[in-house]
Amino acid sequence: MALTITSSTYAGEFAGKYIAAALLSADTIEGGGITVKPNVKYKEVMKTLSTNALVKDAACDFADGSTVTLTERVLTPKEFQVNLQICRETLRSDWEAAEMGYSVFDTLPPSFADFVIGHIAAKVAQKTEETIWQGADGDEGEFDGFAALFAASGSGVNSVTPTTGVTAVTAANVIQEMGLVVDAIPSGVYGKEDLYLYVSQNIARAYVRALGGFGANGLGANGVNNGGTTWYNGGDLAFDGVKLFVCSGLADNDMVAAQKSNLFFGTGLLSDHNEVKLIDMGDIDGSQNVRIIMRFTSGVQFGIGSDICYYTI
Repeated sequence: MALTITSSTYAGEFAGKYIAAALLSADTIEGGGITVKPNVKYKEVMKTLSTNALVKDAACDFADGSTVTLTERVLTPKEFQVNLQICRETLRSDWEAAEMGYSVFDTLPPSFADFVIGHIAAKVAQKTEETIWQGADGDEGEFDGFAALFAASGSGVNSVTPTTGVTAVTAANVIQEMGLVVDAIPSGVYGKEDLYLYVSQNIARAYVRALGGFGANGLGANGVNNGGTTWYNGGDLAFDGVKLFVCSGLADNDMVAAQKSNLFFGTGLLSDHNEVKLIDMGDIDGSQNVRIIMRFTSGVQFGIGSDICYYTI
């Protein structure tokens, strides 16, 4: 349905839908590669519990020989905004002027209003995807992404060291480097249904090319099913029994092995604080400007660091 702006604000129940379209269109979220926690108004504390060896030799008396360690990680979504101003004057010759009406007191074209909202949502989704993995809280419009959280002192995440001399993942070495990550996955995590090997786009392309043949490690000259470089037509990929998840937000040459249930994206997208406003300023200050305002919160956190493997060059 077209959205007509007539000197009013647009907010309320549909605001959350626009925010959701923006945030949930990020590749990692839309593809189901992360656990989404909505309605986080300020912060959410995630408790993690670990024990040492529980099973002991039997004895007549009770003997507490085990330990229970309870730790926590805090998911604190950060608030962001989009502020954009458009002058109707610039649209009269370049956009669908007839939609604006023939009076000088015209309105923003409904189709353009829809287009702007869609464009902003796509941009927010792209930025969110990149920030999920590469974000730095000190940078404008970003929160600490997984790369920063994994690299933080005391994170407990298993760091996977690239092969000596490797400066980039290519079709010639991708099998070897991916193998390093899979080999580092803890035995208690390997084989879990929601375990993924998250890879950057350049690694995914290198892997597809390697499986097309002309590579090392016994791949053969003609690749998968003798299809050569035409073997892959999209679809799911896996490596050594671990499902691959291609993340456009991951930095080149980065890989993460983790369970989806151990990676969290938090937002207040369903709370009352989300809003999308298109404000015609004509009746407010007499100008021909239309302002577009979005506010939302987002952030990421992981649960148990020892269950995660992080490879970066």
